[in-house]
Amino acid sequence: LKLNYEEILKGVNKQIKVKKHVGCTTCGGSGAKDKNAVQSCGTCGGSGQVRRVTNTFLGQMQTVTTCPTCNGEGSTITSKCPACKGEGRVYGEETVSIDIPAGVQEGMQLSVSGRGNAGERGGPPGDLIVLIEEESHKDLHRDGLNVAFELFITFPDAVFGTSIEVPTIDGRAKIKIPPGTQSGKVFRLKGKGFPAINSYEKGDQLIYVNIWTPQQVSGEEKSMLDKMNASDNFKPSPDKSEKSFFDRVREMFT
Repeated sequence: LKLNYEEILKGVNKQIKVKKHVGCTTCGGSGAKDKNAVQSCGTCGGSGQVRRVTNTFLGQMQTVTTCPTCNGEGSTITSKCPACKGEGRVYGEETVSIDIPAGVQEGMQLSVSGRGNAGERGGPPGDLIVLIEEESHKDLHRDGLNVAFELFITFPDAVFGTSIEVPTIDGRAKIKIPPGTQSGKVFRLKGKGFPAINSYEKGDQLIYVNIWTPQQVSGEEKSMLDKMNASDNFKPSPDKSEKSFFDRVREMFT
């Protein structure tokens, strides 16, 4: 079952069509042509069990096993239903309502009790197993409970600072880019990730900053960049950076 990020964030009810064995409506699931076509099993007398007594040196021992004639049902069919050929079920389609909790993840399996294949000749139905798949998002990437977004900013915005709107899984949020922001800087939006199932815990949104580098520049732009490059203020210096790349990575895991 494919779900988008918003459905995973909030939880959703889905009506899905499932191809499976359903109870035969012609015979009501009995497998018999009519009610007179069902008779008590002659082997077990209708109990569905066969008792056997064996003699041992310790005395007589009694064992109880499932009747091999009626397979434990206690009755046999003399004339089978023409629609299901005595099975009590046919292959068909059924619409099933499924409540998906918030926070499910790719590959997770949900079990819907009693909504699987119908049992033979009125037997209990099985369960429906739903495999969760996540639809990819055009801007965001999921990492457990967290959500990642790659933000590209211009060099002037990195130098002077700015405010930028970024997408989140439930709308948009404005973040402030402080002056002097370095490429590789990571901003964290607390609580903007996915919830854990049946828990108050929520992940965060991580915003990875990249400074956009143009592939082509005009002559005037090249002249300005040459002047900037000649200034010591624009030369890389680890001492000027408030935190190194490795410090920022270390922070992400502590």
